[in-house]
Amino acid sequence: MPGLASAEEKVAASPTGTELAEKIVGTWELVSYKVEDKDTGKLIEAMGPTPRGRVIFTKDGWVAFNLEGSGRQPAKTEAERAELMKTLVAYIGRYRIEGDQWVTSVQTAWAPEWVGTEQRRTIKLDGDYADVVTPWRKMPNWDVGHLSHSVIRFKRAQ
Repeated sequence: MPGLASAEEKVAASPTGTELAEKIVGTWELVSYKVEDKDTGKLIEAMGPTPRGRVIFTKDGWVAFNLEGSGRQPAKTEAERAELMKTLVAYIGRYRIEGDQWVTSVQTAWAPEWVGTEQRRTIKLDGDYADVVTPWRKMPNWDVGHLSHSVIRFKRAQ
């Protein structure tokens, strides 16, 4: 049908490089967050069914990324406070665009082992939506000991 693009055409039409760098600037609201286990292919709702969060890209090259799990409540004990770390991903740093990826040089993070690292994310824009996929890696707060990657959807915030 005229006007309807296939999934492959949409991916091919997604901006890269300078165009992506221009279009990514702004505030994006989390729509969904899933984690795929590499060994089993199973999708895990690591942050629960209704996580919330934002990613903010500034024109001068800063990114602030904060996602939190569903139903978080204030901690009453140190054990509860430690458990809350399993439902949080947060970091800030300078970013650059390379092709269809954003690469963050992490300056602060919820997980100290991320500070000083580069975090690479593949991003596809489709109108007001951004679909983000991480590389396969071992996360410190879920699917412990297993390779997984995150599949994240954002919508441009109004």
